[in-house]
Amino acid sequence: MLKETLSAADKQYSLLRAGKQAITYDLTYSYIGQQLINADFTDNQLKLFDIQNTRGHTITNTVSADYGVKDNLTANVTLPFVSKYSQSEKFSGLSNAFGDLSLGARLQPFPVTREFPALTATGTLRLPTGRSPFKTIDGQGLGTGAGYTSLTAGINASKVVDPVAIFGSFNLTYGLPAKHLSQVRNGKTLTQVRPGAGFGFGVGYAYAMSYNISTTLSFQESVSARSKLRLIDNGTPVDVKTSSQSSAMLNLGLGVRMSPVTTVNFTVGIGLTTDTPDFTFGMNMPLHF
Repeated sequence: MLKETLSAADKQYSLLRAGKQAITYDLTYSYIGQQLINADFTDNQLKLFDIQNTRGHTITNTVSADYGVKDNLTANVTLPFVSKYSQSEKFSGLSNAFGDLSLGARLQPFPVTREFPALTATGTLRLPTGRSPFKTIDGQGLGTGAGYTSLTAGINASKVVDPVAIFGSFNLTYGLPAKHLSQVRNGKTLTQVRPGAGFGFGVGYAYAMSYNISTTLSFQESVSARSKLRLIDNGTPVDVKTSSQSSAMLNLGLGVRMSPVTTVNFTVGIGLTTDTPDFTFGMNMPLHF
């Protein structure tokens, strides 16, 4: 009995203690500029060919609340508010609305030790509470959410080797179909979207320059399979598939310790593929009440 008591007391986890709570605020700005080519062929003849230069600015304010269910289990809820501005030759508009609500949990199956990396399993349910891009009027509105429910499961690993912490992650995402749509685009009506499954991974390290300053360098990539679209063209159902997408980002971060319990983190991201924002800037800080 004494041995079991000492072993239980010696277990250490890096998540919130049971009964503790934390609220975090994130501010993120992203910019994407791209050239879109719109082409339509009918009976092997080119009926439509158009090149559009599009510039998009997105500011996302996110509040996350964490609660320690157990020492090794933390529940999380995240709600973003999205301000999105897009400008092109045919359309310029601004949207302000809530984004997609996320419910998640983090579990550490094993206590943290010096010999082995700390492992954390994660699960997230994202609900389509934001403005769906599949329900906006073409050329008159911007979506602030994904438009469908998705489930994500992943695993994170980290290892501290003073003064450096090395970390990595891997996750899988599955999206549920968005049905009963009625969006008109280029004379066709979109009625259903079946998003393709995806996976992502990331690696990086954090370096403590001093007691109050730390820097991070990380790489993240996500790959999504082709999505299936159901269209109605002149009363006839037509199934088409989008191209697969690959998003990669190089992140540079700076952490500033403002007090023993408050650290403000700044991050600059550089997009590495055409499916990624060209530039992002983010700030993360805990909120105390």
